[in-house]
Amino acid sequence: MHVFYILIIIFIILCFLLIWLVSTYNRFQSYIIRINEAENFIDNTLRKRYDLLNKSINIIKKHTKEKGNILESIDKMKSKNLSNFELDRQLYEAINEFNKYKENEELNSKEEFLKIDLGLFESESEIVAARKYYNDIITDYNKLTSSFPNNIVAIIFKYKKKTYYDGKDLDNNDSLKI
Repeated sequence: MHVFYILIIIFIILCFLLIWLVSTYNRFQSYIIRINEAENFIDNTLRKRYDLLNKSINIIKKHTKEKGNILESIDKMKSKNLSNFELDRQLYEAINEFNKYKENEELNSKEEFLKIDLGLFESESEIVAARKYYNDIITDYNKLTSSFPNNIVAIIFKYKKKTYYDGKDLDNNDSLKI
């Protein structure tokens, strides 16, 4: 009879451990889904910015006397497989180049150019909000991966800490001035 009680206690402890393991695993999965959603939103916003800048090339060529490569960095991005971090940095450079054309009076009188400028402005606020949301999720996820006993589940399922999307130039750690 004594062995029976011990077995029941061990069974109950194992059930609680299994419930904790499943619960913690599901929390990790929830964060991973939210991280993927945030990454997709960032990706879509960056693609929108890229498309707007790409459209602006023909408009700039059509309404200015510029020759050669206009927004040359956009052409360079076409053949590269870039991460969101790198794409964001390069789009920032292209937007700075685009902003130089905003001083042209003929372009500023064209509705299509103004629509692109407005779209770029709106996408900036979207990307800032998406970065904040992404970083908030990453903060919670990283806390989960490093806190005991949750880190045991992270080790078992090989969940690693993730890096923040902070808009910094990874090469020289200067913040982008957006």
